[in-house]
Amino acid sequence: MSTISYFTEEGLKKLQEELHQLKTQERPSISKQIAEARDKGDLSENAEYDAAKEAQGLLEMRISKLDAVLKNARLIDESTLDLSKVLILSKVKIKNQSTGAIMTYTLVAENEANFKEGKISVDSPIGKGLLGKKKGETADIKVPSGIIKFEILEITR
Repeated sequence: MSTISYFTEEGLKKLQEELHQLKTQERPSISKQIAEARDKGDLSENAEYDAAKEAQGLLEMRISKLDAVLKNARLIDESTLDLSKVLILSKVKIKNQSTGAIMTYTLVAENEANFKEGKISVDSPIGKGLLGKKKGETADIKVPSGIIKFEILEITR
């Protein structure tokens, strides 16, 4: 049973580009490395051949995983999102009530999460804790160090 993954247009395009690059550039490159290593003689003691075959296995596993994700990918129509509560693709400004720190995050699918860009997964503890909350509400979020209270200051797209 496959899991449906939701993506922004940008996230879906990145995944498709990565898959295309793996199939059209990486796969032929590894095949060439295997052929060159095979031409060097005895395969039983050929470390280059073993390394190339292992790299090929890892590449094929990544291609297979991306194929499965893309097969079950769904594009999110951002124009239909409800801005009255926190949902996937919501940009949320929150305040840590114990430290007073204010942060802004965009909630995205797990495959698009990038903390440096302020994109957190809806499956992360903070993402799960914020989902469904409205402006002005407080979210009690359980993290490894305990419970943190975040006040939702603003929800935008």
